[in-house]
Amino acid sequence: MSEIQNIVKKEAGNIVENSNLYEFSRDLIINSRKLVYQTANFAMIETYWRIGEKIVEEQGGEERSKYGDRLIANLSEKLTAEFGKGFDKTNLGRMRQQLSWSHYRSLLRVENPKAREVYMNEAADNQWSTRFLDEQVGKHRANGYT
Repeated sequence: MSEIQNIVKKEAGNIVENSNLYEFSRDLIINSRKLVYQTANFAMIETYWRIGEKIVEEQGGEERSKYGDRLIANLSEKLTAEFGKGFDKTNLGRMRQQLSWSHYRSLLRVENPKAREVYMNEAADNQWSTRFLDEQVGKHRANGYT
């Protein structure tokens, strides 16, 4: 049995057994959708992190160079042509800035994709520590903004 099947089975077990069929089904669907969303978010965040890691490796760790600028421009052009927006030079540059895995784990807890992107950009552009990122997310979550 796959890990996903085990999680879905566990979630189904958490739903009260005395529920009627509709409530049971509804709760199971909602919980499964949340799981799919969380899994997809995790996969995309990990993908961005790994792309950034590879860019740094290809550039030899140098922040700015003609080769590095061309590398990101060429990569952006190809990825955007195949996958659409989200892979422009600015976003690839942010991926390259190499937020730590702890930063990305914090970003995973932000459910709103637009808010998550804002936090990712702010953390990368302003070199936020993980602690400061968590504080900002917590502050905005308390006010209902995330």
